[in-house]
Amino acid sequence: MKLISWNVNGLRASLRRNFLEYLADERPDVLCLQETRTEPGEVEPRWPSVYATFWNPAKKKGYAGTAIFTTRSPLNVRPGIGRPAHDAEGRVLTAEFDDFFLVNVYVPNSQRELTRLAYRQEWDADFLRFLKKLERRKPVVVCGDFNVAHTELDLANPKANVRNHGFTPEERGGFEAFVRKGFLDTFREFESRGGHYTWWSPMPGVRARNVGWRIDYFLISKALRPRLRHAFIRADVHGSDHCPVGIEIG
Repeated sequence: MKLISWNVNGLRASLRRNFLEYLADERPDVLCLQETRTEPGEVEPRWPSVYATFWNPAKKKGYAGTAIFTTRSPLNVRPGIGRPAHDAEGRVLTAEFDDFFLVNVYVPNSQRELTRLAYRQEWDADFLRFLKKLERRKPVVVCGDFNVAHTELDLANPKANVRNHGFTPEERGGFEAFVRKGFLDTFREFESRGGHYTWWSPMPGVRARNVGWRIDYFLISKALRPRLRHAFIRADVHGSDHCPVGIEIG
């Protein structure tokens, strides 16, 4: 089973680029999108009919939003985490399958001046509680844009970014809590070196020089590790400031 996650930075814009061509080449069983920034009716007429589509748009038009497209019928799909303080921005969408939960997440950005850092810490704690509650029922796969580089290996210039949003000790600690509570960073199960990134600044030449950050992840419950076959980053796929990431499970 191939699962792909991609922050498309606006699905309508991605559809005008190479999105459908990429989808035809990749052929995922499940595709999780973040920052869709659209309503279903604006894009679904162009979507391949092989996929069932599930949406969680933000209440604010043109902002945030998540979606899951799948060739495998889920048992049910649930938006949000059950906390009104967090659920208005369309940041979480959970699909339940026979043997695991798949959680698609677009974690809030703490903002350049760290104006949302305190909220981000609250979010991380509440989201972790949500995942652990699901895990009591069956294993969990969680994917998406976590808006943080976990370690110094996960960005090109760590020393220059220690107090910048996306690499503060508070945000890194929030991500580390997922790891301490038993969730595995699938990519690091296969690759221990740096230089592998999923987001690049839109400034000219930055992506070509691979000056990036790894902020998009697939995490899994330890119970799923024997089924994990592969984890990968499609850094050569353009169409957004992020690239797709994925896993294959048996």
